[in-house]
Amino acid sequence: MKKHKHLQSGSLLLQALVFGSIAIVMMGALISWASVNIKASRVGLYREQALQIAEAGVDYYRWHLAHAPSDYYDGTGVAGQYVHDFFDKDGTKIGTFTLEITPPPTGFTNVTVKSTGRVLIDSTVYRSIVVQLAIPSLAKYAVVANDNIRFGEGTEVFGPIHSNGGIRFDGLAHNLISSSRSTYTDPDHSGGSEFGVHTHVTTPPNINNSFRSAEAPPNAVPNRPDVFEAGRLFPVPAVDFVGLTTDLAQIKSNAQTGGKYISSSGAQGYHIIFKTNDTFDVYKVTQLATVSGCSNSASQTGWGIWSIKASGGQTFVANYPNPTNGLIFVEDNVWVDGQIQGARITLAAGRFPDNASNRPNIIVNNDLLYSAYNGSDVISLISQGNITAGLNSDNDLRIDAALVAQNGKIGRFYYSSSCGSNYVRNSITLYGMLASNIRYGFAYTDGTGYDVRNIIYDANLLYGPPPSFPLTSDQYQTISWQEVR
Repeated sequence: MKKHKHLQSGSLLLQALVFGSIAIVMMGALISWASVNIKASRVGLYREQALQIAEAGVDYYRWHLAHAPSDYYDGTGVAGQYVHDFFDKDGTKIGTFTLEITPPPTGFTNVTVKSTGRVLIDSTVYRSIVVQLAIPSLAKYAVVANDNIRFGEGTEVFGPIHSNGGIRFDGLAHNLISSSRSTYTDPDHSGGSEFGVHTHVTTPPNINNSFRSAEAPPNAVPNRPDVFEAGRLFPVPAVDFVGLTTDLAQIKSNAQTGGKYISSSGAQGYHIIFKTNDTFDVYKVTQLATVSGCSNSASQTGWGIWSIKASGGQTFVANYPNPTNGLIFVEDNVWVDGQIQGARITLAAGRFPDNASNRPNIIVNNDLLYSAYNGSDVISLISQGNITAGLNSDNDLRIDAALVAQNGKIGRFYYSSSCGSNYVRNSITLYGMLASNIRYGFAYTDGTGYDVRNIIYDANLLYGPPPSFPLTSDQYQTISWQEVR
């Protein structure tokens, strides 16, 4: 019995040792798990701080660009990485952010900023983000106008449209349509005021009003996705057309110093033909075509036919290389056509001091074309007066360009049947964007002008506009954000 009791006593001790060892292992595991979690929480806190510091670096450089829009070297004048200390609200340094700046390609406004944030308490923790900053150009719109405008039935537009006046849209808009007017009286018909953006397309059956009453206050603005796929917005702030005067004067100055400046012809103007070898030919226009009995409306007196006489109407001046800064300024009327390849050009026509009775115009009677449609080819035509197609323009005309008529209109002026068969044309295709001070249009309700009008918005112009093209803001906007570490 005594021996048996000793055996039982030893068994109990062994069990205590086994369970004690398990308890110690479990406690060690719990302590280790708690330690790992505390460390992970601490690292998570440091990573969040590092991200916030990296964001602060982007905010800082956006502020820097607001004060020095063309400084891509952080005020140092040399390329490299730029390290800045970061302090908390108490003035204690808790980290740094390192900036790597990629300037925009020639002709673009988008700046790439890589910001890496680090915390002092743990040198192994850092996070990096890459942000694209850019200034949108006037080409954020497919069409922008300073007047009431109308888009007829069958018109299909893919880019955004804005007017400082009212907009009647009877086609299909795939993007946002906006106006600076809450209501206006449509000049194309009698009756009361209608919404700043409205349509005369027959109202769908689910709306129990006629289109006229449905599209006018005090009714609520009806939902019309059959016409406005992305919706309509009004009123919104106006686009500044007056400010384009300063832009045009600056283009002249820059063309005189680093581009190509062409003074008055002393005749009708100049004819410029762009070529795919990075050059352009210049002709002096000495005589315009005439058609006996041809007339246009009284409101267009002085425009006439605006087509160069087929034989003997121009003399060759010279062939010039495309200017390095891409700017060509002509102090006269300009006829333009041809094709570019790998070029970024702004052709402007103006006279200073500005005189409303003597503003030059730009005329496109033959195709003006790109060789590629990926943003590598860009032309803008900026006229102090009008941009138009004359009587003897191509039956099927294509214009690849961003068009800006500062004080006039973009369109074809009215020609009657007395002008011969060319008073009616088949189709015009505009690839780029339009900015017209006066109501634009290439056709009239009596069937004259271009029967088919195609407007194709070039989205490459938004952040990659032509040289010295008007911008809609002086502030950089964030267009992309990505964490890379």
